[in-house]
Amino acid sequence: MPTRRKRPTVASAPSAIIRPIDASRLKTYPLQRRHSKVQVSNFAKVWTKGRSFARFLDSLPDILAVKTLREVAQAIATAHRNGRPVIVGMGAHVVKVGLGPLLVDLMKRGIVTALAMNGAVIIHDFELAFMGHTSEEVDAEIDSGRFGMAEETGRMLNEAITLGLKEGQGLGESLGSYIHRRKQQFPHRVTSLLATGFRLGLPVTVHVAVGTDIIHMHPSADGAAIGAGSLLDFRRLAAVVSEMEGGVYLNLGSAVILPEVFLKAVSLGRNLGHPLTNITTVNMDFLTHYRPMTNVVRRPTQKGGKGYALTGHHEIMVPLLAAAVIEELSGR
Repeated sequence: MPTRRKRPTVASAPSAIIRPIDASRLKTYPLQRRHSKVQVSNFAKVWTKGRSFARFLDSLPDILAVKTLREVAQAIATAHRNGRPVIVGMGAHVVKVGLGPLLVDLMKRGIVTALAMNGAVIIHDFELAFMGHTSEEVDAEIDSGRFGMAEETGRMLNEAITLGLKEGQGLGESLGSYIHRRKQQFPHRVTSLLATGFRLGLPVTVHVAVGTDIIHMHPSADGAAIGAGSLLDFRRLAAVVSEMEGGVYLNLGSAVILPEVFLKAVSLGRNLGHPLTNITTVNMDFLTHYRPMTNVVRRPTQKGGKGYALTGHHEIMVPLLAAAVIEELSGR
């Protein structure tokens, strides 16, 4: 039989087959004619002790996230000046890291005109208003079955939901009126977003998935009341979103529930004849997640408007944004 010829290995191929490229005829142009994304004028300014917060904002480098922060602050200020909605959708971490007073202040100023929250927010909002503390150690309690079993939290929140539904109230209004009207039981109610919304007449809506919140484990939980109250709140939020042309929606720390709810509210509004072609959407969280980036930042604004993402810790970024908005509105 004839023997097979061995294929030459790459190493045995003559080096002359691949010749180095000749760069001698490379075309260049003067650096002055090239667009550059970074200028010396964009750089940060050295801080001097005793300056104002406005000077601090001006001292930040006008690059990347700082540009986004400024544009978002300007969008919120513009919406406020024009009487357009500024809606905050939020998860519980925002409350747990102590930012309730800042949101309450923005509500009092008329800057935040509506709040939408997931079911976990109402737990912490209630406990802070009731006792002045919140956030249990889940790792320490889950093995014993004590996690989520605080008696007053389960009993009183479920009671508020059931009573409110009988009055035609959604979850947010039910809980806000419950806290606001029981002044002796809630000595720290000034921190409550729910009570503040009720007192100011601002829409505060609560959007739940049954089984996700500790109060659903308690025997006083009424699934029909929880579901009906949340559905009513969704329709109220959709009414607010449908009128947010020229307004702003901020998603603060909700990775799943609020991005999904907001997208459906946008679709419902457009289906009923509200174009929503000039809206600003913002996602703020310490991690980048699929749903907020897709359902808040990108999809709702692909018809018109602009979406932004600001990534960072809430306890730093939210105070920065709130202060930047106030400074923007001060006309400095």
